[in-house]
Amino acid sequence: MTPARRYRNALIEPAPVRWLLIGTTLLLLGVFLLLPLVVVFVQAFKAGVDTYVSALADSDTLASIRLTLITAAIAVPLNTLFGVAAAWAITKFEFRGKSILTTLIDLPFSVSPVIAGLVFVLLFGSRGWFGGWLSEHDIKIIFAVPGIVLATLFVTAPFVARELIPLMQGQGTDEEQAALTLGAGGWRMFWHVTVPNIRWGLLYGILLCNARAMGEFGAVSVLSGHIRGLTNTMPLQVEMLYNDPGQYSAAFAVASLLALLGFVTLALKNFLEWRHGDELTAVRGN
Repeated sequence: MTPARRYRNALIEPAPVRWLLIGTTLLLLGVFLLLPLVVVFVQAFKAGVDTYVSALADSDTLASIRLTLITAAIAVPLNTLFGVAAAWAITKFEFRGKSILTTLIDLPFSVSPVIAGLVFVLLFGSRGWFGGWLSEHDIKIIFAVPGIVLATLFVTAPFVARELIPLMQGQGTDEEQAALTLGAGGWRMFWHVTVPNIRWGLLYGILLCNARAMGEFGAVSVLSGHIRGLTNTMPLQVEMLYNDPGQYSAAFAVASLLALLGFVTLALKNFLEWRHGDELTAVRGN
């Protein structure tokens, strides 16, 4: 047997070990991922299609869907701008405090969303630092839509930046410098050189940001006040319906809609990885 073949055989696990690993993985995926999703859809349609449709057509549920979409429509574009600006600054320039900025971008990953919500309460609540001034000017942040948007902005802030930073670091600055040498201005260089190079990583980050924005529960729960038809997002509506006697099927109906939105996000994510696998692998690998 040649040394190359012996080396390949050394890297291949025996068949029983491979089947054990594959079987264990599939079992865990089935129990912890697929089975809960199946239960959600079974319970959602258990009372019939008419009950399912009427649950989604309820005025409070429609208000929660509308609020979820509005919150995502505000938070995702703002965090996209923030992510691009932060990634541009970190990868293209050298300045004091660069490491601090990188650490701050990761802060929402390390802080519990509930704690983040409490921080906003301490800042903007009736007894918070700015509570008195807000009350005098009849501005509501806590237990209102602005508070929900703020909480969502905080928890989704790192996603776009964290997708772009390793990608832009790997690409370097050679093409931008060449564009500047040829007389391109800053904006022209950005739109015609930088954006085409990062577009798929940018879309990947936007998808992840949007998925988190629609599914966020902890921070939003602290700031919403759970007011039916006003400050309940879809995850909060699921909790409220589940705890309400007689609304069990309605809770699973709304949960199934959230799951469907998650499937759409996953499908788009897989499509991007299929069409642009090399670039996205570079993004995730760094």
